[in-house]
Amino acid sequence: MSIYIRNRSCPCQRCRFGSLMGAAILITLGFLLLLENYGIVDFDVSAPGILIVIGLLLFGRHNASAEGHIQPFAQQPYVQPGPAPSNSGQQNNSQVTS
Repeated sequence: MSIYIRNRSCPCQRCRFGSLMGAAILITLGFLLLLENYGIVDFDVSAPGILIVIGLLLFGRHNASAEGHIQPFAQQPYVQPGPAPSNSGQQNNSQVTS
């Protein structure tokens, strides 16, 4: 089982849920501020609605299917090669004598 890494260009459901977070927060915030402007509910009373929306999206993202997930291309860390092994103590058998 490989480690899941979110990829913005992946078509799986789990990655798409992650892309909805910003839009859902802005829509919820706008809706709550609209309710305050009309005098229906004060913002300080309805502000936990933002936390509820965030929690629902996180719950949906963690339980969504990762079928068809495409891992992003990650850079491999550069490993500097060590010193070359020396052949000073060994005989060189690669020479063929005729």
